[in-house]
Amino acid sequence: MRDKEPVAGARKASRPVGGTDPSGAGGCPVRRGADGVWRVAGVEEARAVLRSHDTVQAGLGVESTEKLPSFYRRPVLYRDGPEHREDRRQTARFFTPRRVDRHYRPVMERVAEAQLTRLRAVGRADLTQLAFHLAIAVAAEVIGLTESRPGTDRRLEAFFPDEKFDRPGFTSLKGLRVIARQNRNWLRFYTGDVRPAVRSRRARRRDDLISHLIDEGCSAGEILGECITFAAAGMVTTREFVSLAAWHLFTGEELLAAYRAADEPERLALLREILRLEPVIPTLRRRTTADLELADGAFRIPAGALVEIDVGTANLDPRAVGPDPGSLCPARAGQVARGADAPPVLSFGDGPHRCPGA
Repeated sequence: MRDKEPVAGARKASRPVGGTDPSGAGGCPVRRGADGVWRVAGVEEARAVLRSHDTVQAGLGVESTEKLPSFYRRPVLYRDGPEHREDRRQTARFFTPRRVDRHYRPVMERVAEAQLTRLRAVGRADLTQLAFHLAIAVAAEVIGLTESRPGTDRRLEAFFPDEKFDRPGFTSLKGLRVIARQNRNWLRFYTGDVRPAVRSRRARRRDDLISHLIDEGCSAGEILGECITFAAAGMVTTREFVSLAAWHLFTGEELLAAYRAADEPERLALLREILRLEPVIPTLRRRTTADLELADGAFRIPAGALVEIDVGTANLDPRAVGPDPGSLCPARAGQVARGADAPPVLSFGDGPHRCPGA
């Protein structure tokens, strides 16, 4: 690996350091827009927002859960406070490094080899589909969706259409169609994947998420909600990142050579560097529940404000990353693999809602 320069021919960050420009690159890390939304583009300021107990989840479809009855247990993604922290504590065992190595790595290796065998036989394939099958197999192992009928990939993809989402509602034909489509997708996923798994685990518990939810007394609908949440977080995002990482590696000969020559810690650090430049989820949203001070009081965000974290720009903050933050630099990855402190990367989030599999 080279010691200083970014890799030749490597893609720059998909967005310039300008725009919502973080402090240190000629701009302000926190801004209030004309629409009243506070936009945070500095990495330390973003981490402070995400770690604060005076903020709650305000993105990723949280509005769809706001009208649920009070007795209904929301998926963990949409909960905050002590209840959320306790749930994360209880499920942390499913994501420990030891469990990944012992339980999930063999699944990854088996499925990856099967996908490669298929690719060699045919000669070409859609990488997004290969990656999706791999992500489904691993996430299904974590969740407990191991008795599914054929077609899990199609049922899951129906939740994430390529076209822009319309808002559900009862006052327009489009809104009614969205409601009908959502209900159809939920029903298909429940009958094809969730119900068979729940029935099997009611008869005999396993060491997985669905068994844990049954022991917690969750209803079938609540288990379905958690399964959808984990499916989106663990399957769709994995597919996107595998595709992005492959694009960088296959279009940069020097980067690919460095990756092939590296040991596992260096490879993981290189992938982390790619993820820094290519966050799958570019924006995180929180709402403040009390006044929130950032940067030692330089900024005060009032209670009730909507805050948008610009993940892509925060990951390019030169105060944390160092020189040439918009370039993919194997040297940075190599230093991290050899024990240097890794620059903060918000691609997995931070704070109470940080991705449990990060």
